[in-house]
Amino acid sequence: MALTIESLMSKMSGAFVPEKSPGLVAVIQFKFTGEEAGDWYADIKDGAVDVQKGVHASPKMTLTADSADYLKIFTGELDGMKAFMEGKLKLTGDLNLAMKLTQMFKIR
Repeated sequence: MALTIESLMSKMSGAFVPEKSPGLVAVIQFKFTGEEAGDWYADIKDGAVDVQKGVHASPKMTLTADSADYLKIFTGELDGMKAFMEGKLKLTGDLNLAMKLTQMFKIR
């Protein structure tokens, strides 16, 4: 089965590594464009994450990317830093949170 934004986001809670986010309280908004356009957010608090479809009123950081590019970043086909430098990945808000993102979720 091909990885989709829907399946990826539904697996985020299970991929969360609470030890990598002690005391963190933050909401990360995901804005996807392209083929699988849509809005999702991850609400991190109390050592857990709650992922929902939709727009959060006050995210600490917003990540915007084409859905196909984000899937490539997630699977390692596209380097996240390179995507950011090329404008394929846009971040607003707390950029330190973006650096922690890859550590907070175990990929595969």
